[in-house]
Amino acid sequence: MDALQKVYAFYESCSGEKRVIGRSVCGQPIVALFVGEKGYPQLIVQYAIHAREWVTALLAPEHIRRGVPRGGCWFLPCTNPDGAALALRGEAFLQTLPRERAESLRRIGGGGFRLWKANANAVDLNVNFDADWGRGVQNVRAPAPENYIGAAPFSEPETRALRDFTLEVSPDATVSYHTKGEEIYWHYGQTGEREARDGALAEALARATGYAARRIAGSSGGYKDWCIQTCGIPAFTIEAGRESAAHPLEEAELPQLLGANADVLAVLSEELWKTR
Repeated sequence: MDALQKVYAFYESCSGEKRVIGRSVCGQPIVALFVGEKGYPQLIVQYAIHAREWVTALLAPEHIRRGVPRGGCWFLPCTNPDGAALALRGEAFLQTLPRERAESLRRIGGGGFRLWKANANAVDLNVNFDADWGRGVQNVRAPAPENYIGAAPFSEPETRALRDFTLEVSPDATVSYHTKGEEIYWHYGQTGEREARDGALAEALARATGYAARRIAGSSGGYKDWCIQTCGIPAFTIEAGRESAAHPLEEAELPQLLGANADVLAVLSEELWKTR
């Protein structure tokens, strides 16, 4: 089984609270699983919003098994299932699609899909949120394997599903898993007490992972950005995996990813509890 098949098999095997929060462009389910209790703090953790970063989806089962010591957490193991299927299966996935879509994706993909980041509309989902949409320095305005912002904020069913689910859950913090570089991004214009709070949480996560807490400039339209700007909550993008590893990170990197990230959610829930 490939990583996406493993995610769905794990979802089916779990007996706890779980649900389909939406469907991808090609109709694949975007699944979510809950662990813990409904008290404070509540977290959302989402993985594999970028297709070639499918290895992060395999962190979710381990995080679910570990759970959280305070409150509860919703886990979304793969928020871009079509993209993951493209990156993992390439032509085998294209052959399951309507001819016109498959031919369009072949043209855009050029030499293949191993490094593809987008969804099946060739939209990069992590620049499709309504947070200074279209203002990123690497944004493009036509379908592409990466960085295409889409026709409008939330033009994609995947980003709409994640937006609506986030608003429904009203989490106290979110975490997004990406690869690679061993960095934690946490800032998006927040100031004053919010900046101090979120910076302290980022430093706690940095200590837990050994990664560096960083501010970045020139990026916008991401899920983290939207959570900070619109929801007013701490939100973190964790770039897991060593920088020297080539995209896409393979399953051989998983033990190292798990080792560094085993305690992230426990630390975040505990640190949030202290600020209550």
